[in-house]
Amino acid sequence: MRPARVLLVDDHGLVRAGLRVLIEKLPGFEIVGEAGDGREALRVAAQLQPDLVLMDVLMPELDGVDAAAQMLAAAPEARVVILSMNAGAEYVLRALQAGAAGYLLKDISPAELELALRAVARGETYLCSAVSRHVIEGCIRRSDAPVRPLDRLTPRQREVLQLIAEGATTKEIARKLKISQKTAETHRAQLMQELDIHDIAGLVRFAIRCGLVSADT
Repeated sequence: MRPARVLLVDDHGLVRAGLRVLIEKLPGFEIVGEAGDGREALRVAAQLQPDLVLMDVLMPELDGVDAAAQMLAAAPEARVVILSMNAGAEYVLRALQAGAAGYLLKDISPAELELALRAVARGETYLCSAVSRHVIEGCIRRSDAPVRPLDRLTPRQREVLQLIAEGATTKEIARKLKISQKTAETHRAQLMQELDIHDIAGLVRFAIRCGLVSADT
């Protein structure tokens, strides 16, 4: 049986290097590529067609959750495992709704990383124990909660919001998303209307509050 082919996605090279060392020691797994952000991950996945994608959440260009949602089109057989510092139920539920097959915290042990990768490679879904607890608690709290503003945005609007929060101009957004400047302006106007936020500074603050970008972006 051929080894499971793994794509590593994290915007920190040191993290990718550490994961590579750990996973290359595991029988039955092979690292076939790396990417530093969600958009690059989609390009590399389309080229390499990995079996597993081990991906961070908070990354430039396109976050891991939105990248997971688009991964099916890029690599139909790939199963995404999110590896994050954030155990918040909102992050986890977004990831699972986007199609992720696993969600792990970066402080798990190497043994649990192996357990998770093998489970997902078998077609199972895996949540580390701390994440499972947060998801259950979050579901209880959210049972009657209103829809969050971020969840009302389309995937494209979230991409535009993240790029705006990262300082991209309309021209740069159009180039990165391969759309016209007019279309980029339309997306920006629509998300401003949806969020009832009508200036760039307000959009940046909103993106930070929602965890779409970090405060030091």
